[in-house]
Amino acid sequence: MRMNRGIAPLDAARTAQRAIPTKDSVQVRPFPLEAENIRVHHCPSGVNIPPLLENLFAILYEDADLLVINKPAGLVCHPTKGDEFSSLISRARLYLNRNHAPAGQSAFLVNRLDRETSGIVLVAKTSQTAGEIGKIFENRAVQKEYLAIVHGHVRENRGLIDAPLGKDEQSRITVKDCVRTDGAPASTEYQVEKRFTRVGPRDAGQVGVLLSAADTNSGAHGVARPTRADLSDIAHPQPSSIFQPASAFTLLRVIPHTGRKHQIRIHLAHLGHPIVGDKLYGGDEDLYLALVQDRLTAEQWNRLILPHQALHACAIRFIWRGESREFSCEPESWFSEFAAGVE
Repeated sequence: MRMNRGIAPLDAARTAQRAIPTKDSVQVRPFPLEAENIRVHHCPSGVNIPPLLENLFAILYEDADLLVINKPAGLVCHPTKGDEFSSLISRARLYLNRNHAPAGQSAFLVNRLDRETSGIVLVAKTSQTAGEIGKIFENRAVQKEYLAIVHGHVRENRGLIDAPLGKDEQSRITVKDCVRTDGAPASTEYQVEKRFTRVGPRDAGQVGVLLSAADTNSGAHGVARPTRADLSDIAHPQPSSIFQPASAFTLLRVIPHTGRKHQIRIHLAHLGHPIVGDKLYGGDEDLYLALVQDRLTAEQWNRLILPHQALHACAIRFIWRGESREFSCEPESWFSEFAAGVE
C-alpha cells in the first residue's frame, strides 16, 4: 500500500512504509533533519477566518478512515477556549465539515501530544476506526520515535532510562509528575544523533533573532512574545544560567516503551539533560506559571532559548487491518535550525 495513493490534493511529508520491528528488536535508524517542503492544506474557500488562521494544519496522509496531521508546537489537542481554531480537534472537525464529510464521519483523536510538542497526531474519521487503532495503542503494539534537543552533551551514545513515574507532591503545579519509587513503571530508550554547541545571544538584538524563528508576536497561550522593539529597550539583558556564550546541546532520538504522562520530558531531566525550552521540567517551574499567567519577561524568554520545548514526534509505526503503517515528518524550522549548531 502506498501512503499517498489517491490523495493528490494533500501533500505527504516523508510518509513511508517499512517492516515493523518487533518489541525486542527496536532499531534506531538515521533520520535526516533537513527541512522538507511540507505544503499546508488551506482552509476551503468561503470560510471567514483571520489571515493568521487560514492554514489549519499540515496533512501528512488522508483516506476515508484516517487523517494524519503534523501538529505544530503551541497548539493544544483538546479545546480550552470556545473558538473553533483553538485546538487541533476543533480544527479537524472544521476541516471535515467544510469538506462535506459523509454522514457518520467526525473527528476522534487517537493519540495526543502536549501543547508544546510538535509532530504526528492520528485523527480517526469514524468511531470504528478510533476503536480499532485505539486498541492497538492500548496493547502497546505501536512504535513511536521522537527527536529531542537537550541541554549538555549526553555522555553515553545510547541508553535506557527505567524509572517509575508518579505525581510530584512537592510541586505547586498539579499536572507535574516526577520519578518516584512507588510510581508506575516507565521506560525510555535514547540514542545520540548529534552533540553540538551554540553561541548564545549576547545582546537583546540577538535574542530577537532567535525568537523570530517561531512568531515572536503571539504564543501558544495567547502570550505576546517579546518583539524586537520590546527587546531593544533592554540595555543589558541578564545572562541565562544555562545558555552561556558557547553552550553544549545534544540531539537525541528517543523511543518510549511506555506511555506515561510527560514521560520523555521527566526521564531526560532525570538523566540530567532537560529538554531545551521545557518550562515545567527545565529546572524552574515558575517559567510554566509565568507562561500560563501571561507574565513571561524578555529575560525569561532568553533563558528558555527556544519558543517551545524542543520535542518532536517524528515517526509512528503499527499494523492495522493486516497492513504495516508508518508515518514520519520533519521538525519545524526553528527546531531544525537550532539543531544545526556546530558539532
